[in-house]
Amino acid sequence: MKKVAILGAGSWGTALAIVLADNGHNVSLWGKDIDVRDTVNTSNVNNRYLPGVLLPKNIFATLDLSEALEDADYIVIAVPTKAVREVCKQLPQYLNKEIILIHVSKGIEPSTSKRISEMIYEEIPENLIRDLVVLSGPSHAEEVSLRHPTTVTAACLNIDAANEIQDLFCNSYFRVYTNTDVIGVELGGALKNIIALAIGITDGLDYGDNAKAALMTRGLAEMTRLGVKLGANPLTFAGLSGLGDLIVTCTSVHSRNWRAGNLLGKGKNLDEVLENMGMVVEGVRTTNAAYELSQKLGVEMPITTVLYQILFDNADAKDAVDQLMSRDKQNELVGLYKFLNQP
Repeated sequence: MKKVAILGAGSWGTALAIVLADNGHNVSLWGKDIDVRDTVNTSNVNNRYLPGVLLPKNIFATLDLSEALEDADYIVIAVPTKAVREVCKQLPQYLNKEIILIHVSKGIEPSTSKRISEMIYEEIPENLIRDLVVLSGPSHAEEVSLRHPTTVTAACLNIDAANEIQDLFCNSYFRVYTNTDVIGVELGGALKNIIALAIGITDGLDYGDNAKAALMTRGLAEMTRLGVKLGANPLTFAGLSGLGDLIVTCTSVHSRNWRAGNLLGKGKNLDEVLENMGMVVEGVRTTNAAYELSQKLGVEMPITTVLYQILFDNADAKDAVDQLMSRDKQNELVGLYKFLNQP
């Protein structure tokens, strides 16, 4: 039995707390919401983020970061991308030994184009990090909390650490595969949110399943192009953290990014959409970051570019989608070979 500190008491942090608690571990769940803390500790529920789900009794919620981290064997960082630096800056004062960090956030920092692991290493001294593992894949919190079958990937440059986290989380309904391609797993989890936003827009425009299939397929090509340029293994994007996460995020009503895109397609502006969602929509920030990266690196990302224009340049959604359809004609396989053989 281990003690695991989960930083972030939202839906995903709470769902992972259920997995770990079901595995017999003691879990401290840290957040900033007094009502969440009180209901978790008194009633074993987190009705704000996972209404109706009864939590195991070996989950303890706290607003005190030092209390959450005390005697922890592992730390799970489950806060939104925009909060990662703020939280990580606080950790060194409470850590007195090397520890494995697991991050489950999916995004890219717009101002720096940094991946989550890069942000963490910039804020926490390496002598306090035994290893850093990325846990990512097709995994809606709502379904994990109900113990529905789910598979994800644990990625770390040190395969032994990835195996350790695999053992920590694996059970009868939550299966973990391992990978050493941290770049690919992180980018797959982040970039699929862009495509989900775009597909939400086409669904809001009532463009149907053909458009959805086209955007998912060509979106995967975009994700892979940028990933390979940044050093990822292209095969990772055919796995759980790439294609798998793309499918679930683009096709499920649980997907915040799809829902946000759907509202945009129905004519809402971005501010209205974000206010309506009430929760973080990672794809918005990631679109900004990925667009800037594509321009800097010279990587062709037409879906990302069009979505950037909709989100940040007030382009009309229908006109933007029509613009995608009128691009220069291309050969699918020639483009694929060219991309796979780029230096």
